[in-house]
This record gives sequence, C-alpha cells and structure tokens, in this order.
Amino acid sequence: MRSLPLAHARAGHGLDGCAHARPGTSRQILLIDSEALAQHSVPLGALKENITVKGVEVSALASGTRLRVGAALLEISKDCAPCSFVDSVQPGLKEKLEGRRGHRGMLARVLESGAIRVGDTIEVLAG
Repeated sequence: MRSLPLAHARAGHGLDGCAHARPGTSRQILLIDSEALAQHSVPLGALKENITVKGVEVSALASGTRLRVGAALLEISKDCAPCSFVDSVQPGLKEKLEGRRGHRGMLARVLESGAIRVGDTIEVLAG
C-alpha cells in the first residue's frame, strides 16, 4: 500500500481508487491503530489498511460506532478477521492475531462522502 496525503471517501463505496473496497457491504474501509501494528512489529501499510490512526484504540470501537474522519463520516461495521495473507507479512502473525478483536483492524462503511487528509482529527461519535 502507498501513503497518500489525501483520499476521498465515497458514501456506500469506500475510498476512491481502492481495489479492496466492497461497495454496498460492511467492508468498505479498513482502519487500524499504529499502536496495534507496533505491538506486533508490523510496518505501517503492510496489512493493507486504508487508514492508520494514532491515539484511538480501534479494537475497542463497537460495531455501530460512528467516526468523523476529516470530512467523511464512517461507521464501524465489524472486526476484520485475520486471514492467511497476514502470514505473508510476518510468519505466524495470523495465529498471534486470532482471538484479539481488532488487532487486524476494524472494517467500516462510509455514511457520508468527504476528503480525508493525513493528520485529520478523528472524532468518535455515539453509535
């Protein structure tokens, strides 16, 4: 994955240009916190996350929690279960992440379109 200074989130779709977005589903954007990545010695972007955050424990966010990220409004949909791909990043990582909700990241839907920039504030809203 490559880092972009600006991305556009499109309601009901995901990030424009993202091959991993699943329009109309709960799997539109993948968020993960940098602290979880560091805990497992995984470099930023290696797990194909769309948004890496700092200071918000993504794994603690309940389904239905809404986030204002830049101009976009997201809603946490579910935990991203670790798949065999994570073992290609780091052998044995899938086993380390299994049973640790949100350590592979949390999936979200885009409720309101908007621009997201590096350094934007993330506001956790009521679910």
